[in-house]
Amino acid sequence: MTLVSQPILVNGATHSAQTFRLLVRDLARDSEGVTRGTDLKVTQLATPGGAVTVAGGTGIVSGRVNTWQGSYAIANIGTADVTIAPTGASARSDLVIVRVEDPEYEGSVNPATGQVAYLQVISNVSSTATAIPDGRTGIALARIDIPASTATITNAMIKDVRQIANPRTDRTMLPVQSPTATSTELGASTSYNPFSTAPGWNIPIPIWASRVIVSLRISQARLSTNNFYGYLRPTFGASLTLQAVIIDDNQGASVRRIPLECADTFTIPDAYRGTTQLLRAQVAGGTGNLGRILVDSSTTLIADVQFFEAPR
Repeated sequence: MTLVSQPILVNGATHSAQTFRLLVRDLARDSEGVTRGTDLKVTQLATPGGAVTVAGGTGIVSGRVNTWQGSYAIANIGTADVTIAPTGASARSDLVIVRVEDPEYEGSVNPATGQVAYLQVISNVSSTATAIPDGRTGIALARIDIPASTATITNAMIKDVRQIANPRTDRTMLPVQSPTATSTELGASTSYNPFSTAPGWNIPIPIWASRVIVSLRISQARLSTNNFYGYLRPTFGASLTLQAVIIDDNQGASVRRIPLECADTFTIPDAYRGTTQLLRAQVAGGTGNLGRILVDSSTTLIADVQFFEAPR
């Protein structure tokens, strides 16, 4: 094939559908899948029955028939129900997909009157299938694992297999905090309490975020009074708590300093998206702990937060 002599967009030129499909492929960075985490999600009917509902949304489908076929921008405006056949004596897995059948490369659909893009069910796929098992052009949305002798589809049978074409990420190394004063000593109680002079960070959460990795470092915390045994755990908002790490120091009554670090991965609650939530370190003493811990003006607190977009 020679160089296309009318690149998009040249005033007065005629551009083929293929040229636009190649543009879609380039803009999508040669990726395919749904656009956002909620796009084209498959769920049970409002009253469960012999079909599933596909949510509205958009996506990108890569052409698989020809190397230079390009990619298709597909859209489901509103919701659509897709019938799932009942099972007989044996269990069965079906795959719900968006299929694109472009008559320039396959099939005989008339684009003026027929559907080039449509929802399709591939019946009797592997019970572990997460992608279209053959070479047809389309993207997989969900696998339906149907028990034997079943005609009603519920969410418990639906395995979400969507991929986001170009998932967004946002990583922020938050401003370093150094307390301006010595905090209240912690460790006397087995209940978690924040360092009084370390206010934490108010973090805006992207509306598209599905998951977050949070990492916190404290360098250096001050220990005194006795051996210290306890726990460090930051909280993120009212409902997310990082996995606690053990602080186990047996250096006696001398004043000493130690680095602390912890990290965890969370699924973002629906109510958190588009809001601002507080990230703050907490400490609790273990049973029988006699030591004390604090932060002061010689302490640095560093937080690293990375948000990820994923199907939800």
